[in-house]
Amino acid sequence: MTGGPEDAAGRVLRSVGGVYTVEIHGRSVECALRGRLKQEKGIGRVAVGDVVKLEKQEDGSYVVTGLEERSSRLSRRTAHGRREQIIAANVDRLAAVTSVAGPEPLFSLLDRLLVLAESNGITAFLVVNKIDLSSEAEARERFRMYESAGYEVLFTSVKASLEIDSLRDHLAGHITLLVGPSGVGKSSLLNAVQPGLGLRVGEISVALQRGKHTTVSASLHPLDAGGYVVDTPGLGQLRFWEVGKSLLAGCFPEFEAYLDGCRFDDCSHVHEPGCGVISAVSDGEISRERYDSYVRMASEDM
Repeated sequence: MTGGPEDAAGRVLRSVGGVYTVEIHGRSVECALRGRLKQEKGIGRVAVGDVVKLEKQEDGSYVVTGLEERSSRLSRRTAHGRREQIIAANVDRLAAVTSVAGPEPLFSLLDRLLVLAESNGITAFLVVNKIDLSSEAEARERFRMYESAGYEVLFTSVKASLEIDSLRDHLAGHITLLVGPSGVGKSSLLNAVQPGLGLRVGEISVALQRGKHTTVSASLHPLDAGGYVVDTPGLGQLRFWEVGKSLLAGCFPEFEAYLDGCRFDDCSHVHEPGCGVISAVSDGEISRERYDSYVRMASEDM
């Protein structure tokens, strides 16, 4: 990714206060945006995972002069829903992380994360952590609806060293967004996958059964096995940026076989008679819990 002797390109590892840490030639350098670029539409939203064009200055520092085309962009709406917040760029896999207990799974959030991946054409899988707090049979039953939908589910435990090698294999050679609510053990998993990473590990609030944030901003970590993993702050809620209602049903893979069975071409799969999806739910072919998540999302302002 090298241009002339004074120019180069590198991948953004993190961004704090307008300062970008960029990996270039196997080392990290801190860069700022060139002044005029801050005024250009879009360039001020340089995100973790972006490949940026750099120009070397006389004092040996670098400035960001441009942004290379992205292969993907994962975004959500800001708290007030008015702006796009880019979570990460150039990601090709999403690992939706939850815990079997302590805290309890947020299935509605897992479903939203999977829709985020599906809407961007990104391969997703689930990581169910802290499996040592439950029997494996019970955990598999609780998450069976995701396997039935076609998703791979890894059941991990850092404490018991379960499936850590499998998770490492899933991350190798990819740029993976590791995302889920606080307290499910994302940092502990990354520390186990990449010894020496030294990410802070938080505690669980006993009163609220919620995790305490230990990751304060998204960051990209190179892996010895190849590839990168994006570690994100605990995500408790997710509002979509570009997923329209007409596309939502296509983001539930288990619906696909039944979409052509609807009486109406513009079926919303919520209330229409003769809906193939609703019939499949009634017949137990589609999980009622997953379908209810779809209905909730379809009722939102998208």
